[in-house]
Amino acid sequence: MSTDFQQAREALGLRLRELRLSAPGGRLTGTRLAQRLGWSHSKIYKLENGRQTATSEDLRAWAGGVGRPDVFDELNARLKAFESRIRSWRRQLAAGHRPVQDTWNLEVGRSRAIHAWEESVVPGLLQTADYARHIFLRYADLQGSARDTDAAVRARMRRQEWLYQPGRKFHVLVWEAALYALICPPSVLAGQLDRLAGVIGLDAVELGVVPLTAPLKVPAANGFWILDDRLVITEDWHAELWLDDADCVTTYLRVWNTLRDSAVYGSDAQSVIAAARGKMRPP
Repeated sequence: MSTDFQQAREALGLRLRELRLSAPGGRLTGTRLAQRLGWSHSKIYKLENGRQTATSEDLRAWAGGVGRPDVFDELNARLKAFESRIRSWRRQLAAGHRPVQDTWNLEVGRSRAIHAWEESVVPGLLQTADYARHIFLRYADLQGSARDTDAAVRARMRRQEWLYQPGRKFHVLVWEAALYALICPPSVLAGQLDRLAGVIGLDAVELGVVPLTAPLKVPAANGFWILDDRLVITEDWHAELWLDDADCVTTYLRVWNTLRDSAVYGSDAQSVIAAARGKMRPP
């Protein structure tokens, strides 16, 4: 994922360098362009070498600084193209977690069937408010983002209404490790496990648990969500990746089906959850 992001950023940087070297008024040095724009020379270097992601404002200034304001639309289109697929957490969380949750709510609302795999946390559609609150707080600390925790939790809880709308189906796989991950206090995790056990049997939910002792045909790597057959959303530490080409969707669905072969369902899944719940202090 980071390779795709870095390649796109480097390609944009090469185009910026080309524009600087072929400026209508004559070749510009990095130092001269930096002076024109009131930037540090290091910013010029970082943008051209794919070490920093440009903003739209940066690109507009660059186009004007090299005497080519007409190329701004082209540069901005390049930026938006890879930003629509690789959504930097730094930018997404600039206004907090609530806007990210609102975007997710729109996409989930458009979907009839969702396939999800989570290896380290309980999926958002099945989280309790207390569990979700601790998740948001941990990520706000990590990313240094605005703390709009209560608003983000309310937005995530609203998304769960999807589970009670006719004609929807949530096919979810959770690795057993997620049932023990103390991203929250034990009492909160105990309540979350009670909630998870309670959704087994809901018409809209097909919950499978992959036991730690189950043989795996593929590694239990990053979590991902497949919305209908049109979109995959997965994430890494630097960004959230949105993939909408057919080949990617097919690949992720194949991975999901492969992981499903290792899962247990129904009473067997209940037993795995109950074993984890038994190790938690009472809420």
